[in-house]
Amino acid sequence: MSTIKKILIANRGEIAIRIMRAATELGIKTVAIYSHEDRLALHRFKADESYLVGEGLGPVKAYLAGDDVIRIAKSVGVDAIHPGYGFLSEDPDFADACRDQGIIFIGPEGQAMRDLGNKVAARNIAIKADVPVIPATGPLPKDMKKVHELANGVGYPIMLKASWGGGGRGMRVIRSADELESQVNEGQREAANAFGKDEVYLEKMVERARHIEVQVLGDTHGNIVHLFERDCSVQRRNQKVIERAPAAFMKDDEREALCQSALKLAKSVGYSNAGTVEFLMDVDTGEFYFIEVNPRIQVEHTVTEQVTGIDLVKAQILIADGEEIGSKRSGVPTQKNIKLNGFALQCRITTENPEDNFVPDYGRITAYRGATGFGIRLDGGTAYSGAVITRFYDSMLEKITAWAPDPEQAVERMKRALREFRIRGLATNLNFLENLINHPTFRDGSYTTRFIDQTPELFSFKPRKDRATKLLNYISEVTVNGNKEVKGRPLPRAGSPTPKPPKACADPLPKGSRDVFLDLGAEGFSKWMLDQERLLITDTTMRDAHQSLLATRMRSYDMVKIAPAYAHKMSDLLSLECWGGATFDVSMRFLNESPWERIKKIRKAAPNILTQMLLRSSNGVGYTNYPDNVIQYFIKETAEAGVDIFRVFDSLNWVENMRVAMDAVIESGKICEGTVCYTGDIDDPDRAKYNLKYYVNMAKELEKAGAHVLGLKDMAGLLKPAAATRLVTALKEEVSIPIHFHTHDTSGISAASVIAAAEAGVDAADAAMDSFSGLTSQPNLGSIVAALKGGERDTCLDNATIRTLSDYWESVRRQYFAFESDIRSGASEVYLHEMPGGQFTNLKEQARGMGLEERWHEVAKAYADVNRMFGDIVKVTPSSKVVGDMAIMMVSSNLSAEDVENPEKDIAFPASVVSLFKGELGQTHGGFPKELQKKILKGEKPLTERPGKSLAPTDLEEQRKIAEKTSEDKVDDLDLASYLMYPKVYEDFAKTRSEFGPISHLPTDVFFYGMSAFQEIMVDLEAGKTLVIRCQAVSDVHDDGTVEVFYELNGQPRVIKVKKTDAAVAIKENKKADSGNDNHIGAPLPGMISNMAVKAGQKITTGDLLLSIEAMKMETTLHAEKDGIVEEVLIGAGDQVEAKDLLIVLKA
Repeated sequence: MSTIKKILIANRGEIAIRIMRAATELGIKTVAIYSHEDRLALHRFKADESYLVGEGLGPVKAYLAGDDVIRIAKSVGVDAIHPGYGFLSEDPDFADACRDQGIIFIGPEGQAMRDLGNKVAARNIAIKADVPVIPATGPLPKDMKKVHELANGVGYPIMLKASWGGGGRGMRVIRSADELESQVNEGQREAANAFGKDEVYLEKMVERARHIEVQVLGDTHGNIVHLFERDCSVQRRNQKVIERAPAAFMKDDEREALCQSALKLAKSVGYSNAGTVEFLMDVDTGEFYFIEVNPRIQVEHTVTEQVTGIDLVKAQILIADGEEIGSKRSGVPTQKNIKLNGFALQCRITTENPEDNFVPDYGRITAYRGATGFGIRLDGGTAYSGAVITRFYDSMLEKITAWAPDPEQAVERMKRALREFRIRGLATNLNFLENLINHPTFRDGSYTTRFIDQTPELFSFKPRKDRATKLLNYISEVTVNGNKEVKGRPLPRAGSPTPKPPKACADPLPKGSRDVFLDLGAEGFSKWMLDQERLLITDTTMRDAHQSLLATRMRSYDMVKIAPAYAHKMSDLLSLECWGGATFDVSMRFLNESPWERIKKIRKAAPNILTQMLLRSSNGVGYTNYPDNVIQYFIKETAEAGVDIFRVFDSLNWVENMRVAMDAVIESGKICEGTVCYTGDIDDPDRAKYNLKYYVNMAKELEKAGAHVLGLKDMAGLLKPAAATRLVTALKEEVSIPIHFHTHDTSGISAASVIAAAEAGVDAADAAMDSFSGLTSQPNLGSIVAALKGGERDTCLDNATIRTLSDYWESVRRQYFAFESDIRSGASEVYLHEMPGGQFTNLKEQARGMGLEERWHEVAKAYADVNRMFGDIVKVTPSSKVVGDMAIMMVSSNLSAEDVENPEKDIAFPASVVSLFKGELGQTHGGFPKELQKKILKGEKPLTERPGKSLAPTDLEEQRKIAEKTSEDKVDDLDLASYLMYPKVYEDFAKTRSEFGPISHLPTDVFFYGMSAFQEIMVDLEAGKTLVIRCQAVSDVHDDGTVEVFYELNGQPRVIKVKKTDAAVAIKENKKADSGNDNHIGAPLPGMISNMAVKAGQKITTGDLLLSIEAMKMETTLHAEKDGIVEEVLIGAGDQVEAKDLLIVLKA
């Protein structure tokens, strides 16, 4: 007849739930206890009843309050108390107190716990029972001198262990007498906090050891059985990480000897209930030594249950209720009938960050998806979406156990299950566990207890992407705080339709220009261009058009969506200009996306059309000169990434400065478009510096240098129709390579220049889709196609198709309304200032930002004056930027051209102007005005040769190391190319990418403006992986200055908390340590300050103990990393701190 009708579980978390499940299956009612900090823990709600314990005592001490536990038990009429593991489970006084009050204690007798639970007493019993033991001391005295003598007697290295309890608490490795005292003190404090007793002892350390334990069960009728062994050798910080049953490496005779030793020890004290006898096996000798007995159920009991089929927790309850081993009701057969069936292993999933020295993490689990299926068992505590993990307890979140007929299958099943888990919101050790079980040493069973410590590659793993959470964090940040790129700018019109690209037909792709190039190669393609009667067209919508109209802000998202339609419907295009120029740095700097991802995706989506980029020769895609090997490396990576045509130009039209870039393009096998930049007016006799002969001579130089195509780049739209006829005619007569004409429509008549050039024989021309044409962009593609339709230069492009694509681009453009310039019409003023199209827009914006909007015409005139003063130079990025910098400076400082040229008037010239006159951008045709150069350089000698020639080659691998250090991320070859161009921009981008994930996959309106309540979007992460994100609501601002954004992610609820930047905060926050200041000592993890060892004004030396932090029952000590004086202590013993909180400041 069962006497146990109601059980109180004196524990928490996973083991409490495990016991409740067993009791429920036996028809027994359950009572839970919980601390104040555990009031939301799942075990409280799993029980039939639950009560607050240890009110006011703190999170750990509440569960150690035995008197209060018994008070609750008596008040609610429980028959038995199950202590689980840890806390009171090994306290003999508590066991006796339960029995004294007439309550059954589910565990061994108090005396047996004293005999075996105390490691020193257990050791003596083992010696009497003829079980081999490791040399060790008794309990350590308070006299530290005697402790040193005892340590010397055992011999270093030694292990410090707590006499009571387990789980690695109080355990320390001590390798020399120097660290003995501090380690003993720390271990005693940790043991006291975990078990309520600070008794510790020393034990000889076996360097190459396996940790094997034997599960025993005894009843109150004198029967004791073993349930075979468990291999617990995979440990970290002396805590078990993975447990296996049985030990795969052990032979039958070894297993028998080990298990019999465990039984001999248990029988010698008349042991009852569940216990574990632990042994250390010397790998080198095969000998095993008794370590200790854990008189309780173990964390890893699940693997034994899986391979024996015996429910250990039910057995505990039934044995305590008087059942006899061997009886059917006990569930435990006699020894001869206990058999092994298969193999099992258990992994402990913890909320610890393996990338940060396993610092425990805490907070809310934002998403949880467990692993199930055949052979998988989960034992968890508070593990579900929305659960809050506190800092106060052990970091174990869940135990996962895999069973299979053989060890290899068990490992594979565990591997599958670990990969199936999704736990978001907190750091976990899942990836680390995967590395462990996949390591050859683990697979072949040759590991020891030091396996983790001696295998650094276990920590080299690719973190899980967690892209969905990162994207939600970004959307929430923008929703709450806005995107600084559109702050203060006009909003797009409400209700604008979502851009929808034309559907690409399912037919096979028609052959296009790239197919011709792949067949013929660069030189063959050049000849093919010459053979075409039609005017070949490059569409600039994806680069120069939006660079000129929208400050380069168009995102890859909108380009990639339409690329398949281009491939199917516009295969007669020469090329898509979609990369390089200002788009490279803007994509990282402002759009938080990789330029390399853009070109790769466009190349993949439109594989039949050539892609084209703009390359600033020795400036790459930057604004300064780079060493030759940097330019060569960048071009090599760009060619491999998917660019086909490189439009190479020099901002001063200096061919010598273009040669390195041109040679690199030619070597890559891609098409080199050597480019002449047009400036001035060949029909103006007063501008004879840039006459027809100048352009013809430069064209010949470029052809001689190996250019496959001659680019004619009219970046300001200055080439008038008649001049276009003259220039193209002359060039066609003098060079034998095709000519590609590029212009801007700033004046409003550039389409006429394109038609004139076409009639004069130009081979190719640039144009922009109708809705992105005109103003400072390129002329209208559809209009040019219509104008040439039916004639000799018919482009073979279809106007109806162009209109369809243009409609898409029109709806896209509406989303970028914030970046539209205020230019409403063409401007003949361009013939005065000669600004490039893109700069005209950007400089006007810059003037507005500096409060010079009403003085724009002064800026335009100053630009023309600067050009004249500088000797009438070619103006294209970066030389045009220099002229613009000087013009803005003149107007804002009210300086005239006479002031600038006056040798007596001292002027602080912009750095870009000094660089230009120093020759760092190259040499200009005819040279710089000598007097002005002398004034600007203040006696410094200018360069007279190619700038790159004097720059030492860059050590690329060294730069990669620096980039990885500063960006805190792995840097591949493409990332390195980005870093070489723009180090700081890349660092910031890499950090944003790491924090927020693949932002480029978000719709443009969401990227700039976030989401509103009830808005739903679909985000394609990759082929076959789509997120459905629905914003449910946005909360008001809380007292701590945060706002919560509520979502459904793929139908599952998610809550993201964001700090509102301009919110008034009612809750005080601790200061944070500056990671770059070595006088700041910050908290390495969240927790409670358990010991403060220094005070303000104290002198410290390297290695001195500063303080101790207790977190999740583990104590971490901080030691001084340098000599110094403590200037300020910001916390005290008992204070709670967060990770990175500033604790101590040293004097500088």
